[in-house]
Amino acid sequence: MSSASRDPQVVVEVLSEALPYIQQFSGKTVVVKYGGNAMTETTLIDSFARNIVLMKEVGINPVVVHGGGPQIGELLTKLNIESRFINGMRVTDAETMDVVEMVLGGLVNKSIVNLINQSGGKAIGLTGKDGGQIRARQLKVEHQSPEMTAPEIIDIGHVGEVESISTDLIEMLAARDFIPVIAPIGVDENGRSFNINADLVAGKIAEALSAEKLMLLTNVAGLMNAESEVLTGLTTTQVDDLIADGTIHGGMLPKIRCALDAVKGGVNSAHIIDGRVPHAVLLEIFTNAGVGTLITDAG
Repeated sequence: MSSASRDPQVVVEVLSEALPYIQQFSGKTVVVKYGGNAMTETTLIDSFARNIVLMKEVGINPVVVHGGGPQIGELLTKLNIESRFINGMRVTDAETMDVVEMVLGGLVNKSIVNLINQSGGKAIGLTGKDGGQIRARQLKVEHQSPEMTAPEIIDIGHVGEVESISTDLIEMLAARDFIPVIAPIGVDENGRSFNINADLVAGKIAEALSAEKLMLLTNVAGLMNAESEVLTGLTTTQVDDLIADGTIHGGMLPKIRCALDAVKGGVNSAHIIDGRVPHAVLLEIFTNAGVGTLITDAG
């Protein structure tokens, strides 16, 4: 729709609806995990970059954490390096970790930085290794088959989990009106690099920053109940109950646990939002309707 064909009254109503949200969140930090369709479809990529810049322009401090699994897989295939997965996690030897760093810290990270800058923002690309932001430790994976009496510990290489987060660099950049764009690569006390799940990194950074919001972009409409209806607003207690009764299961479970842990760790709210919707970030923050599931610690 061209600007000439828009109803001016509708535009004014939209701006008016957004005003109280802008006032409420100005000066606050919002951590956004960027991935999925929003990261691969041209129109969604452009709308995401504009969303982030607009947030900064109205006084919100966005921090972007991104994934890049498909891009890593593509380059590994081109280099004839086999991709192996255990419990959904990529087995990452030293050779594969080099590719992960090239893709996440280079290709993907700088592409997002460029998109935000082209939309009028001032983005700075980082990995968790810069300034020692993300201290990591190796992730221990357990596997147990029915015939086993005890689980075995599987070494999947340079796959890590967050040990601690330093926010000094992020806070310095935000204070100078830069938008940090962070690749989920951490480093241990011995200087070894680790690839970490981007949802997990986003959640831990949100906790460390005492962020107002954690927003996780997904390829689904939100968290759904047994009748495939989107659950738009939940408390942490309700989410715990949905995990216990099996409503939340499979691939959605790790993402929900990240959101749940963040809220229990002090983040005001977490949002599981549909990244396939253009301008999903702005719709969730600045409108009454939203486009996903909101989790809070209220009630």
